[in-house]
Amino acid sequence: MSTLKIKNLNKIYNPGKNQVHAVKDLNLEIQDGEFVALLGPSGCGKTSTLRMIVGLESITSGTIMFGDEVMNEMTPEKRNVAMAFESYALYPNFTVFENLSFPLEVRNIESSIRTKKVNEIAEMLQISDLLNQKPGQLSGGQQQRISLGRALIRDPAVFILDEVMSHLDAHLKFKMLFELKKIHQNLKKTMIYVTHDQMEALALSDKVAVMANSELQQFGNRNSLYHQPKNRFVADFIGEPATNFMDAEYNGEEDQGQMKVGDSLNFFLNEESINAMNNAKISEATIGIRPQNLSVEPLVGGKSVKGQLLINEFLGERSILEIESNGVHYKVLSYPQRNLNKGDTMTVYYHPKDVMVFHPETEELVMETP
Repeated sequence: MSTLKIKNLNKIYNPGKNQVHAVKDLNLEIQDGEFVALLGPSGCGKTSTLRMIVGLESITSGTIMFGDEVMNEMTPEKRNVAMAFESYALYPNFTVFENLSFPLEVRNIESSIRTKKVNEIAEMLQISDLLNQKPGQLSGGQQQRISLGRALIRDPAVFILDEVMSHLDAHLKFKMLFELKKIHQNLKKTMIYVTHDQMEALALSDKVAVMANSELQQFGNRNSLYHQPKNRFVADFIGEPATNFMDAEYNGEEDQGQMKVGDSLNFFLNEESINAMNNAKISEATIGIRPQNLSVEPLVGGKSVKGQLLINEFLGERSILEIESNGVHYKVLSYPQRNLNKGDTMTVYYHPKDVMVFHPETEELVMETP
């Protein structure tokens, strides 16, 4: 397959008075062989998008193209797209071999070729010893591998994986993420992974399309989403622990490029953000700074604020410290802090470049224009 192009895609359910605009003017371009995640909360439009790509849902308006070929009216069978679902959708009375072989059987592939392909997929997924068992005898992780195998065996142009890790526990999920990444590297086929879990999306994907309120919020690699979020939603949705947000006032050069939060908490901006605020001509904004970018250890070239410790949440290799400064609360991700007590005065350090500024009305990142 060549590039997957989605142009001005819309999906409206129940057109008329009670209509639901599930996908709004979506534009997306996925290169051949890329691993792309559709990431967003429930109801954001990601499942409707994948169903239109597969051909299971009609398109209200817009275009889906594989290379230069328009897919809008093409049946699912002719699109050469395979799906694996959140529910494993295995045939309980079939053996693992029969479940894997079935997609080839319905396409009238001869028996010897089916057997060869099943054995190849089973070896890749490390389930060769399970071929004579039935799904009810297997663990959730094993069933998920078989579900993936049934999609892989068709050798499709595009794989679509819909919330396939949702039923797995944390340990098994980590293992399956690693296996899925290896499968993609070996096959070099286009994969679209639909999830609400940002950890899964960031761990697996070359690029991530973040959706909310039926619209694409940002499409880019992990680095750009994390360090240059387009808007407040992306900054909040990407990253763990969640970004600290604070409403602030800005008085330009009078305050030496500081954002004033409350009565006595000030955060310095870097030169680019100062220029952006001056150009935007706004005196109020929301600032965001990630807990990872705050430190209780001095930083070279850093600035600092003071507060009192409210909570010291021990996480093994890390601690999350909740700090309060005159009624303003924010969190710091730190090395384990065992000798701190509630009420201790804390000096918290940061670099001005890590302070993000979001427009009070549009919630978009305030950036310096070229």
